[in-house]
Amino acid sequence: MRYGFGWAAETVGQTATSEGNLWEQFVSTLRNTLQNVEMWETAALVLGRIVLILLISRIVLYIVNRIIDRVTAEREHNRLKLRSRRVQTLGRLLKNAAGYVTNFIVILLILGEFNINLAPLIAGAGVLGLAIGFGAQSLVKDIITGFFIILEDHFSVGDVIKTGNYKGTVEMIGLRATRIRSWTGEVFILPNGTINDVTNFSLNNSLAVIDIPVAATDRVEEITEMIRGVLSKFEDANLIGQPDLLGVQEIGPGDVKFRIIAECRANTQASVTRHLNAALKKAFEAERNPRFYRKDEQLAGG
Repeated sequence: MRYGFGWAAETVGQTATSEGNLWEQFVSTLRNTLQNVEMWETAALVLGRIVLILLISRIVLYIVNRIIDRVTAEREHNRLKLRSRRVQTLGRLLKNAAGYVTNFIVILLILGEFNINLAPLIAGAGVLGLAIGFGAQSLVKDIITGFFIILEDHFSVGDVIKTGNYKGTVEMIGLRATRIRSWTGEVFILPNGTINDVTNFSLNNSLAVIDIPVAATDRVEEITEMIRGVLSKFEDANLIGQPDLLGVQEIGPGDVKFRIIAECRANTQASVTRHLNAALKKAFEAERNPRFYRKDEQLAGG
C-alpha cells in the first residue's frame, strides 16, 4: 500500500514539473517574441500599410462622391432636368455602389498584407457571380434597365406614359419594377426589363383638337364669327394661350366640320376639350337657331 502511494506522489510531482516546464517555455517564447526587433519592424510596416490603404481608400471615396454630386447637380440645368427626389435617389445609389466596390478592394488588400492567399477567394467569388448571373439573367436585366431609366430620366413619378399596351400614371419607379395606374383604376406592375418603347405624355404641353360639325347649308362666315366669339371669352386654368379656329377641316354630304386647336398643360387636353365643347354647346343653344345642329344630333338628343 505504501508503494502505491509513493508511485502516485511521484507521478503528481512529475506532472507538476512538466507543467512548470511548459509554462517556463511559453513565457520564454513570449519574451523572445516580444524582444524580437525584426518582428516589431515587420508588424509596424504591415500596420502602416494598412493605415495607408484605409486613408487612400477614404480619399478616393471622397473624390468619387464629390464627382457624383457634381454630375447630378449639373443635370438639374438641362432642358429635361431630373426631379430633385430622383437626383437624390440616383446620387445615393451611385455613392452606395462606389462604397461597396471601394470597401471590397480594401478588404482584399488588407488580407493580402497578412499573406493570405486571395486566389481561391477571388476564384470562388467569380464562380459564384457567374452562377448568379446565369440563374438571374432577367433580374440583372431589370436592375440595369431600371438604373438607366433613372439615370436618363425617361419618365418620373406622376408622369402619364404608355408602354406596349399599358397606359397610365406612374406611381412608383424601382430598380426592378415600375408600377403604373390606369385612369380606370387598374394597377400594372411591369418589370423594367420589359419596358422597351415609352411614350411620355407629361414632358411637353398638349394640344386639344376639337371638330365642330354644322349643317352644310349654313353660312361659313356666320359660323366662324360665332365660334371666334366663344373662343375669345373662353377661360380654363389649363390653357396655354387662346384657342384658335383653323377653319373648315372637312366637308361631308350633309355637314361641314370646323377644327379648333387649343394648347394646354401636359395631359389636360381631355378636360379642356370637354370644357370647350360645353361652352360651344351653350353658345349654340343661346342662339336658339336649329341650323347650328345636325339633324341626326337633334334626333339623338330627343
